[in-house]
Amino acid sequence: MEDFAHRPLYSCRNCQNPIALRSDLLSKSFHGKSGPAYLFSHAMNIIVGQKEDRKLMTGLFTVADIYCSNCGEILGWKYVRAFEARQKFKEGRFVIETAKMAKEY
Repeated sequence: MEDFAHRPLYSCRNCQNPIALRSDLLSKSFHGKSGPAYLFSHAMNIIVGQKEDRKLMTGLFTVADIYCSNCGEILGWKYVRAFEARQKFKEGRFVIETAKMAKEY
């Protein structure tokens, strides 16, 4: 198990389970179902749900909701496939709603 004691990270607001490292944060300008959200290159301690095609603000994507592996809280989604070429950079990346996470040091 990695030592997260000295690395800034984000955790599940509900149960404090670490879910993403600050160094994996790509953008703070995303929007989730409940408001502001961040885009991460990697997420940890999550469960990836069923894939589905979803029309989002920037186009059609195949996405899968992501859940905290500890408490089951829905955190956001993973981009599985982008149908438009200019959105391909999102594939394999994670959107986590700011309302669902807490920042820790």
